[in-house]
Amino acid sequence: MKIAIMQPYFLPYLGYFQLIAAVDRFVIYDTVEYTKKGWINRNRFLRGHEPVTFTVPLKKDSDFLDICQRELAAEFDARKMVNQFEQAYRKAPLFTQVMPVLHDIFDFKDPNLFRFIQHALTRCCDYLGLATPILVASEIEGPTHGKGAERVLALCKSLGADRYINPIGGVDLYHPAEFRAHGLDLQFLKSRTSEYPQFGSAFQPSLSIIDVMMFNPPDRIEKSLAEDYDLIEGREAPDVSLA
Repeated sequence: MKIAIMQPYFLPYLGYFQLIAAVDRFVIYDTVEYTKKGWINRNRFLRGHEPVTFTVPLKKDSDFLDICQRELAAEFDARKMVNQFEQAYRKAPLFTQVMPVLHDIFDFKDPNLFRFIQHALTRCCDYLGLATPILVASEIEGPTHGKGAERVLALCKSLGADRYINPIGGVDLYHPAEFRAHGLDLQFLKSRTSEYPQFGSAFQPSLSIIDVMMFNPPDRIEKSLAEDYDLIEGREAPDVSLA
């Protein structure tokens, strides 16, 4: 069984969904500390031929709370954010098909940050035809103090996995020998930058999946999810004993 484990990101880029498509089970962390500088509650979309960041504001709270403990700001105006997407993509070829998905995502009434993102991911997967089960880490592992590779390995063991796939950004964090010692193969997914028309302007890569959906019919996205990436073997850790 192939699994991947990720933080939950709001309307992430295509590579995140390629990872979902590449595995048999996809696990999202809920009990990890929220980080301001990541992509948990923000992403980018195309407006006026330029990439623009959009952010779901959060209630002011401790910087040490987990994602599942954070809440959306009471003043968050979901309708206003939907209007921004409408204005940006009104002339996109798939506008009328994608807007109901966005309305469903932003109409979600639960203020909990994790559940808000989880719902958005599930709704996008439904539109994209992705049937990979999305599991919640805490429902598998219970209370845990594990971190990094230790936590990944424990989750893999709980699910009976024999292969773990991580985004290419983790190639220096995880090493094949450590995973082999636990009966696991380790691979890294590197998404390709496959261009598509964006209002005739210079292509802007790695935008939110919403941008992909606005310009590409589902069958074309399905092909990208299945083919437009490479699985790369990890690098062994340096032998510090020889240094």
